[in-house]
Amino acid sequence: MIFSLRSIAAVAAVVGVGLLVLFNQSSGPDVPEGIVYGNGRIEAAEVDVATKLAGRIASIDAREGDLVKAGQLLARIDSAQLEAQRLRAAADVARAESMVAQADAQIAQAAAQLKLAERVLERASDLLKRGHTSEETYDTRLSNRDVAMANLTAAKANRVSQLRSVDSAMAVQKEIETQIADCRLVAPTFGRVLYRLAEPGEVLTPGGKVITLVDFGDIYMTIFLPAAAAHRLAIGSDARIVIDGADFAVPATVTFVSPQAQFTPKQVETQSEREKLVFRVKVRVPAELVEKHVDFVKTGIRGVTYVRPGRERPAWPDWLEKRFTPPEPAKPQS
Repeated sequence: MIFSLRSIAAVAAVVGVGLLVLFNQSSGPDVPEGIVYGNGRIEAAEVDVATKLAGRIASIDAREGDLVKAGQLLARIDSAQLEAQRLRAAADVARAESMVAQADAQIAQAAAQLKLAERVLERASDLLKRGHTSEETYDTRLSNRDVAMANLTAAKANRVSQLRSVDSAMAVQKEIETQIADCRLVAPTFGRVLYRLAEPGEVLTPGGKVITLVDFGDIYMTIFLPAAAAHRLAIGSDARIVIDGADFAVPATVTFVSPQAQFTPKQVETQSEREKLVFRVKVRVPAELVEKHVDFVKTGIRGVTYVRPGRERPAWPDWLEKRFTPPEPAKPQS
């Protein structure tokens, strides 16, 4: 069958109008005046849990998809060699402490010798005054007193040196204990295991990555707004996030507004023509809300963020006040 160009153009126009009407009907509720919005996707920081020291992985206690809390043990590096070094360091500390005790005994001995030398010198001085002893004998007693004083000073200095030896040995022991503690890889934040990058038995170099976590303490969406809206937007302003396909809104807070304008990233599309210069805005979902619905939190989902710049902020429409309701768990079949 053959159609003329005019008939084809007419059909195309009708189809185009129909698609435009369909798009307008499916674009969602109208946005009240005073509320601006931008497209984005749910994001979260990714944290790499890596080993500080080279070593062999003894065990990994987390799997991909596991929910972990801050401080929870994720993996262990073999620390048998470090444990042996810690025992040797503890022995060095004990030996250094015994040298301090020996230095204390030397001080006591030198103090007693000095006391005796001073008494002998005092008697020699009395005898010299009465002419019952010689100048040479007195000088000998005086020299013995001076030597005893020097010995006491040296004994005290030796004790200080031994105390520094104890500090040095304890520092070595503390360093080894810190290295042993570093063999326990714990979760730095509340989140979910995204990737398991190594397996038990593998030998890693310093900085070797073992696990990658999604930080649930910082769930956010980044949008781009024109200057007319961005310059009136304050940090701490309320926001609402509606993810694609959802019939509820997630409350959020504006935590960052870029101080500099930039060109719109290629992957960001506005409803009409793309703006040439925009400002990056970050809205963050409250951590307590994330923790409450943690089983349903997923990153990478696209959506729209609505914000209210300016001092006179309009009320949120009802469809932006609707909250997420978790589905009821399936009842076991009898």
